[in-house]
Amino acid sequence: MSRPTPVSSRLPDFTWDTLDAAAATAAAHPDGLINLSMGTPVDPVPPLIRQALADASDAPGYPLTAGTPALRDAIAAWVSRACGAGVDGLGVLPTIGSKELVAWLPTLLGIGPGDVVVVPAIAYPTYEDGVRLAGATTVRSDSLTAVGPTPRVRLVWVNSPGNPTGRVLPATHLRKVVDWARERGAVVASDECYLPLGWDAEPVSILSPEVCGGSYEGVLAVHSLSKRSNLAGYRAGFVAGDPALVAELLKIRKHAGMIVPAPVQAAMVAALGDQAHADEQRERYRARREKLRAAFTGAGFTVEHSEAGLYLWLTRDEDCWETVDWLARRGILVAAGVFYGPAGARHVRAALTESDEHIAAVAERLARP
Repeated sequence: MSRPTPVSSRLPDFTWDTLDAAAATAAAHPDGLINLSMGTPVDPVPPLIRQALADASDAPGYPLTAGTPALRDAIAAWVSRACGAGVDGLGVLPTIGSKELVAWLPTLLGIGPGDVVVVPAIAYPTYEDGVRLAGATTVRSDSLTAVGPTPRVRLVWVNSPGNPTGRVLPATHLRKVVDWARERGAVVASDECYLPLGWDAEPVSILSPEVCGGSYEGVLAVHSLSKRSNLAGYRAGFVAGDPALVAELLKIRKHAGMIVPAPVQAAMVAALGDQAHADEQRERYRARREKLRAAFTGAGFTVEHSEAGLYLWLTRDEDCWETVDWLARRGILVAAGVFYGPAGARHVRAALTESDEHIAAVAERLARP
């Protein structure tokens, strides 16, 4: 009897493993490695959040998959403030960070072989990974007219501000996507993890009335506290939108044990209820962005889009791996644009998530011959 094909065979090599050679080159630099390849926070977790986690650490019982009433209220209140959404008829659900929801959403929605999921042309790799896990088909497109008349589209991913490009989609574009999907009975999932980080443009949520028309039917917004509150290590995220879809996700997640730990739920309440620490972190990123932007443009790079979010989308109009190697020889590690799809093959992504000392050192290294 033959063994079943491993599920992992549906997936490509893990994206970041392909940077190992460049990482080794960068690490050999006399002044050490500066890692701009991943958007992992380096600044401290705010004290009020750490205190909330500690205060809730005596948690011997099972937590609620749906989240505590306090957490659900905190999520709804934050979504109302940050996204312009009304709380009436809004479904909310905490998630174990946002990546696990992105990866499993097609499966949780019952999408499978024969179904189509639309993702942006240049996109976070986990969108396609989730489609592969479900056995469905990915179509990369920023224009729904290019998707054609197929009735098999079950899910459309949008991402604004975009990762890696930092592109902000206007409300009119998002409204067209929602209308298109509703006509076909498809779900629109909007990855809004970088929504609080608008620089040269103001991002708009899919939950905004000007986008969804005041109805959450068929729309889900995915959010994370990893960047806003430096909680990547806590795995703290949530989804909000269509209450029927959220209820379906909750039913499955109860069976599957997809539960945010109780201390993390308490920490999320504290984080969502405090804006001061988020404003402080945002200003850190603003200052780092200005320094990095000046350093890269001074070294001959072109910055494209990048009007919001946590990254600079850069090009020297050459194959992205040549750029990765050029920077690695200077001890600077960035992400290859091809990670995000064939359309990114001449770009690299540089994250703002390094210490102030390292950000300043990037400028020094790029200024050297």
